[in-house]
Amino acid sequence: MPPAKAKPNIAIVDDDGALRLQLAAALKTQYNLFEGDSYQGAYRLLQEFELDVVLLDLKLLDGTVREGLMLLRDLDQSDIDTLAIVLSDDPKKTTALRVMDAGAYDYFVKPVDPDVLRTIIERAVEKLRIERENRILREELKRKDALGDLLGSTEAMRGLFESIRRVARSSSTVVIRGESGTGKELVARAIHDLSQRRDRAFVSVNCAALPETLMEAELFGYEKGAFTGATATKEGRVELAHRGTLFLDEIGILTPALQSKLLRVLEEHTLVRLGGTRAVKVDFRLLTATNEDLEELVRQRRFREDLYYRIHVVPLLVPPLRERVDDIPLLVEYFVKVYCAVNHLLPKRIDDEVLEALKRYPWPGNVRELENAVQRMVLMSDGELITGKYLPRDLAQTVGRGARGGFRLPPSGFHLEEEVAAFERRYLEAALAEANGVKAQAAQRLGVNRDKMKYLCRKYGL
Repeated sequence: MPPAKAKPNIAIVDDDGALRLQLAAALKTQYNLFEGDSYQGAYRLLQEFELDVVLLDLKLLDGTVREGLMLLRDLDQSDIDTLAIVLSDDPKKTTALRVMDAGAYDYFVKPVDPDVLRTIIERAVEKLRIERENRILREELKRKDALGDLLGSTEAMRGLFESIRRVARSSSTVVIRGESGTGKELVARAIHDLSQRRDRAFVSVNCAALPETLMEAELFGYEKGAFTGATATKEGRVELAHRGTLFLDEIGILTPALQSKLLRVLEEHTLVRLGGTRAVKVDFRLLTATNEDLEELVRQRRFREDLYYRIHVVPLLVPPLRERVDDIPLLVEYFVKVYCAVNHLLPKRIDDEVLEALKRYPWPGNVRELENAVQRMVLMSDGELITGKYLPRDLAQTVGRGARGGFRLPPSGFHLEEEVAAFERRYLEAALAEANGVKAQAAQRLGVNRDKMKYLCRKYGL
């Protein structure tokens, strides 16, 4: 059974009883319907019910077109977010313009084609859903335990929030460090949004997602004719960030040649596009991020030491989710609200037992993995309460732990070898993540020797 969705509320306000009957018959399966035959009735319906759309005759028996326009303006200027679709016998464009200027969502000339009207209503409901969803998200992120798109109330996150506020006021280069999935780009965005450059561009580049052969052209731009297919001059990402903020994610993978060119841009505040000769002035604030051990890369001479000191002015560490377990209920509540709103589902909540299981899980994929798990449970669950039945497979064994630490087998049973392999891989990934990919350190954390570690990595392709 698919998750239950709340039916949108539609009001039909028209003094033509036959038309109301016709529209009600066409719409009753998709919507909760309310009816009125006067402007007074329209005001009452708007005040008493949370309407999504009102179908409003422009000239009712108890009023004039002027009163109809007044109702539309009152609705447009109120806190009520109902969208109005006006029905009218008047086909003149001037009337339609007056109606739209008064705040109507759409203007429909009678006679009414129910199929066409149904399509217009569906678009209006979808528009309203998106607006309400965005409002919910904005309200959620104004909470005291949020900064920008980051959420957290633990000491680790409060410390990070304070660091973000401090560095945002400066123009210093910042390197954001942390495991994959912790929200490093959200930290960069928060720094930009609190900085003096907030009204300028925030240009985000995931270096790991750019093919090496295209990276120079994407970062620094190119002139027409610089290579086959360069049919016009193109500004690079660095140039697009002029007077704003440039965020380079996974900076550790840049080639030595690109490291050298980036260093020169930072020192001279100019760049030369690929295939060009003219220096272009650039003024941007650089934020970078990595989950690699930059110091080790410098020791291995895979990362320029002079560039390291250029970007490592202010380091910020984003804590992994396993180090802020008490933030999990807060994050889960937020993601449940988001994905119920996104998918137009009735509000849901997580069972306490499931929440405890989520807190016990090590989360090698961090907040990104948690978000994906919650999204899946919201979509797959029936009813208001999300129980252990809907936990993703990797988490199912955690929810089965009893008070004495034992396991309860699921009613349908399970494949022991597959579950053991999943368990082994999960802790292997977590150890590698904690050790920033250094296998020798991960082996120490797991209490295995180096040969065993190599075997496990080969076994799971890590």
